[in-house]
Amino acid sequence: YDMTGNLWEYCQDFYDDDYYEESPDTDPPGPDSGFYRVIRGGSWNDGAEICRISARAYDFVDTGNWIAGFRLVQD
Repeated sequence: YDMTGNLWEYCQDFYDDDYYEESPDTDPPGPDSGFYRVIRGGSWNDGAEICRISARAYDFVDTGNWIAGFRLVQD
């Protein structure tokens, strides 16, 4: 099911403000480490313009909150 807009989804990538200026154009792997993880998709707490998969933000790696989570996937 399409869950975009329910919670921001944590991504595997670490966040860096300047990373995409020098990264590969296709499937950039993200920095090797960092203080923040990329989150995508918006949450119930955001406006409709943010609730899309291309919306990108960041959050601390080791803390949780009430607007970000992760999705379990099974092959």
